[in-house]
Amino acid sequence: MVLVGDCGTGKTNLLNRFTKDTFDVDSKETVGVDFGTRQISHDGKTIEAHVWDTAGIEHYKSMTAAYYRGAAGALLVYDITKRRSFESIDNWLKEVQKHTGPSNVTMLVGNKCDLKHLQAVNIDDAKDFAEDNNLAFIETSGFEGTNVDLAFETLLIEIYRVVRKNIEAGRCHPDRPCPSMKGAVLLTPAQQMSKGKGNSWL
Repeated sequence: MVLVGDCGTGKTNLLNRFTKDTFDVDSKETVGVDFGTRQISHDGKTIEAHVWDTAGIEHYKSMTAAYYRGAAGALLVYDITKRRSFESIDNWLKEVQKHTGPSNVTMLVGNKCDLKHLQAVNIDDAKDFAEDNNLAFIETSGFEGTNVDLAFETLLIEIYRVVRKNIEAGRCHPDRPCPSMKGAVLLTPAQQMSKGKGNSWL
């Protein structure tokens, strides 16, 4: 899976929070790509995530696009305090779709929800964009760790469920998964709190 979005949206800290449970206040912009792994358990099986954190600046776009190919999932990350980073999401989505095709499982992530007092992106705008593009949506905080595991695990489990279904139906080969996020449930912090963590991705 790949992390995609403008520079400064907190992609690297989301990766580090998920894979290492760390946060670096002085995190520098990613040069090219970064990489991390983590295993989760689901349905009696172990799912290993290979996560590529891509640079969010134009200079590296041709390099990072190569990492989209073959990715089974993508987190489209924007900064809730920077409207421009949200307005760029449509271009990032098109970039992912261009290189991965319709099979990629994609989620919209509004990061830095610990800075609600500075929020510049209306949550309804984000929900509307997610619904219009058949994406799941969630707000996260790499700083506090809010919903970070939930976002990654939701994506991983959805990939697993759809790939398994398609393999069983003979619609794709095990080595070439063909998932889709159509009909996915929108996830918000409020929904997470109202449901138990164990079933909040359903």
